[in-house]
Amino acid sequence: MFTKKPEKDGPVMDAGKSGFSPLKPAGGPPQVPGARTGQVSRGGGTPSVIGSDLTITGNLESKGEIQIEGEIQGDIHAARVIVGERARITGSLLADDIIVRGNVAGSIRGNNVTLQSNSHVEGDVFHKSLAIEQGAFFEGKSRRSEDPTAVQRNANGMPPPS
Repeated sequence: MFTKKPEKDGPVMDAGKSGFSPLKPAGGPPQVPGARTGQVSRGGGTPSVIGSDLTITGNLESKGEIQIEGEIQGDIHAARVIVGERARITGSLLADDIIVRGNVAGSIRGNNVTLQSNSHVEGDVFHKSLAIEQGAFFEGKSRRSEDPTAVQRNANGMPPPS
C-alpha cells in the first residue's frame, strides 16, 4: 500500500500503489482539527483547561498554564493564565503571563498582561508590561512594578500570615 524510505523528511507515499489518498498529506504528525500548533505551556506540560460548563468555587494553583473558559470564584496562581471570551472570574490573578479576553473582577498581577478587545476588567493591574487593545473595558488602577508577582505586603510591611 505505502512505501517507506528512511529519510529525515518523514515517510514517503508511493502514488502508484492502490489505496493512495490525495487528501491525506504525507509525513509529519497527524493534525487535530482546531489544535493550536507550536504552542507549549511554560510549565513544560499540557495546559489545564477549565471548560465553559464548569464553575469552580475555590483557589487554583498551577506551575504551568491554565486556560479558563468557565466561571471561577477564587484566586488563580499559575505560570500563565488565559481567560477565554466567555469566562467569568471573581478573584485575583497572579502569573508571569496573563491574557484576558473575558470578565475579571479582581486584581491582576503579572509581568506581561494583555487585555484583549473583548475583555472586561474591574480591578487594579500590577504589571511590568501592559497592553490594552482597542475596545477593552478596564476600570481600575494600573501600576507598573519591577516585580509585580512578588508576595503582597500588609500595612506593616510584613507578608500576610500563611
